Amino acid sequence: MTGLPKLHVAVLMGGWANEREVSLTSGKGVADALESRGHRVTRIDMDRQVAARLAAAAPDVVFNALHGVPGEDGSVQGMLDLMGIPYTHSGLATSVIAIDKQLTKLVLQPHGVPFPGGRIVKSAEIFERDPLPRPYVLKPVNEGSSVGVAIVTDDSNYGNPIARNAIGPWQDFVELLAEPFIKGRELTAGVLDTAEGALALGVTELVIESGFYDYEHKYTDGRTVHVCPAQIPPQIAALCEHYALTAHRVLGCRGVSRTDFRWDDELGEDGLFVLETNTQPGMTPLSLVPEQGRNAGMDYADVVEAIVADALRRYAPDKLAGGGDGHD
Repeated sequence: MTGLPKLHVAVLMGGWANEREVSLTSGKGVADALESRGHRVTRIDMDRQVAARLAAAAPDVVFNALHGVPGEDGSVQGMLDLMGIPYTHSGLATSVIAIDKQLTKLVLQPHGVPFPGGRIVKSAEIFERDPLPRPYVLKPVNEGSSVGVAIVTDDSNYGNPIARNAIGPWQDFVELLAEPFIKGRELTAGVLDTAEGALALGVTELVIESGFYDYEHKYTDGRTVHVCPAQIPPQIAALCEHYALTAHRVLGCRGVSRTDFRWDDELGEDGLFVLETNTQPGMTPLSLVPEQGRNAGMDYADVVEAIVADALRRYAPDKLAGGGDGHD
């Protein structure tokens, strides 16, 4: 429990990104949880007038429940910085870096965080030749929730080389990140900021019915089984938490983050690779961070209030001490 005073919280959700519907679900859950704890909540479905609507609301703090661009890439963070409104999750610089998968890799690799190899390719290049030996993965550089990810194998129906009319991310993005496909298991580890410091929430394994952990599997009930805590060797779980905490610290994440992994269990510790760090993990009923929070002894509202408390510690400690306007 955070012991928060009663606050006026604007929950920013929706927007126009590919992940709009997920954001609306996250935002509703967050708003309901805050109201259940006695906070005053203003729900804002983000549009082009968002700055004026926030100024009129004059909240103590904004809970940023947006996913994708422009809520997760530094744009909204910069606006809130200019407006002087405290907000949850990571700040501008961290958001700019973390939403870019290649830039994240360049920042974290010198700190011992293992990533698959790979490179940025022009989409037009892949119609001439494969950028890497098959199997490999093509993904947008700056989209979340596995939006636009394609796994290219010898027997995939994309063609060889990939046909220009094949359905895939190359039709929507000029550049893509090409990485070797890492066989094995999907793991993820959340990190939550508390008054005592960053807390690793544990490791979850994602067991899917077929394919990989894409957007549909993430947000369709019954498509993925969450094993929490993951049934993996203790040293692998410890490594996942170590890399997640390192990513959180080095990138400068705040509030909460979640780092995703692929683990080739035939290779032991050498088979563990980071895929990305998400600075604004989902807060839907199927989301991973709330589930990991429960495993750590925190209910959904506890996690939400912990994220709000971190924002106030950072931007407005006087309000954390009881200066919020609550229901005034």
